[in-house]
Amino acid sequence: MIEIPEWAMVMLLAMSPISELRGAIPLAIACGYSPLEAYAISVIGNLIPVAPLLLFLGPVSSFLMRYPPGYRFFTWLFSRTRRKYIEGREEVGFAALTLFVAIPLPVTGAWTGCVLAFLLGFRPLPAFLSIALGVLIAGVVVTAAVTGAFALCHTIQMSI
Repeated sequence: MIEIPEWAMVMLLAMSPISELRGAIPLAIACGYSPLEAYAISVIGNLIPVAPLLLFLGPVSSFLMRYPPGYRFFTWLFSRTRRKYIEGREEVGFAALTLFVAIPLPVTGAWTGCVLAFLLGFRPLPAFLSIALGVLIAGVVVTAAVTGAFALCHTIQMSI
């Protein structure tokens, strides 16, 4: 049986669209990594899928638009989303995208940020930078919360 190193499990969990940093950082700290190591491994893992997602969502949607149901769906989705949320507000959009990714709640991570950036028509490089900044901030928030929670649990356990 092949044994996967702990750092690789943490990185894979960070790359996953469901857990992202919210699952990877607690796992890394529970495995004995320092908070800084947990942060670094998790952030790197969370950023790995961002560039491919930003680069390939366009070609995939273009391919699907060659078929009538895909064409109708994406035409409706793009026109509605871009008209309603982004026209004339791209600078605000990048700050909002960063904040959206930075809030470590379900459905607010790098994967959803990539889909949102694509839907709103952001260019890949600015979108990547915005999402990366959001991931860095979310990593700090999650690391601080997990470190504080572990310290609190340790304090409670010591007093019992």
